[in-house]
Amino acid sequence: MEEIDVPSHFLCPISMQLMRDPVTVSTGITYDRANIETWLFSCKNNTCPVTKQVLSDTDPTPNHTLRRLIQSWCIINASHGVERIPTPKQPLDKSQIIRLLNEAKKFPQTQLQCLRRLRSVANGSERNKKCLEATGAVDFLISLMKKNCNSSETRDEALKVLYHLEPSETALKKLLVNDGESEFAIVESLMHALKSESYESRAHAIMLLKSIFKVADPAQLIAVKTEFFMEVVHVLQDKISPEASKAALKILVELCPWGRNRIKAVEAGATSVLIEHLFDTPNKRACELIMVVLDQLCDCAEGRAELLKHGAGLAIVSKKILRVSHVASDRAVRILSSISRFSATARVLQEMLQVGVVSKLYLVLQVDCSAKTKERSRKILSLHSRVWKGASCIPSNVLSSYPSH
Repeated sequence: MEEIDVPSHFLCPISMQLMRDPVTVSTGITYDRANIETWLFSCKNNTCPVTKQVLSDTDPTPNHTLRRLIQSWCIINASHGVERIPTPKQPLDKSQIIRLLNEAKKFPQTQLQCLRRLRSVANGSERNKKCLEATGAVDFLISLMKKNCNSSETRDEALKVLYHLEPSETALKKLLVNDGESEFAIVESLMHALKSESYESRAHAIMLLKSIFKVADPAQLIAVKTEFFMEVVHVLQDKISPEASKAALKILVELCPWGRNRIKAVEAGATSVLIEHLFDTPNKRACELIMVVLDQLCDCAEGRAELLKHGAGLAIVSKKILRVSHVASDRAVRILSSISRFSATARVLQEMLQVGVVSKLYLVLQVDCSAKTKERSRKILSLHSRVWKGASCIPSNVLSSYPSH
């Protein structure tokens, strides 16, 4: 295209490019639809980029007059290499979605087809997702997932649409608060999906549950049953996908501090599965999350007992110190601190010496670590200095500086 001056009012204030689908927001400023919708829905802003004023309505109005002027200008300047801008496709209207939802409710035999159309709509744009949520699509999808009379294919498709819809925090809180059938029924529906034979459905369910537990209140977090922890542990055990495993770990991090949830997680077999994951988890963040959960579980006697029962529990926790990150090292030392304070039998102390825990704690004192991590390591060494005093792996002057107990 030849160098040509484009009228300034034809340019989008965000991209400074020629507008293809100009729309006007409530402040009177016109933007290209794609840019302003990204600003509002993907970036989650509620202000006008130019005036910084809060928008009274986030649904922009098409500026047909300006669009026609831009199209005419493009035609006039076609000889200079300016491409004609086609008339944009009419954006999705709420009434269209309502008709689609009503059709699915009225004619059950069309539900699967309607769900696939809804998924296509949700994948179209962030605006479409907001539009679907505003018309009650979330409630409709949940109702299909709850109905045992529906085929597994229908339930799986409803779950898939809900996952792609990415419900807002407001919508998720509403589901938890206004659940008419039974308290926390949405979690029970998704827990049922976790038992599905489809790995895809299980992955969608665990990632939705992660979002739900982020907005749940403490009473709801405490009320989670052991059976739920078992299904979360199975997701980790089956290694469905890295994303699903990370979501499962984040759920455990969210749940374990509340009530008896640590014990429920231990009873569900979480400790041994987490230890096994440490052997083959190359992902730094996943390793950190595992250490956080193990640290939480070791706050209870049952968790410490399970870690010690595993033949490689102490060894793998110690091995991760100084090999992953400061966060992982700190959590690993916290775990060892819990063991040394509350579960330090003669056998355990001997094992800590044999598998390299003691020498690793000494190494922590010599390298660049956080002050808290060093202090915990120092306290562990001090607490059992009498037992480890003759250890060949530690210089005699180190342990001799600690008082004997």
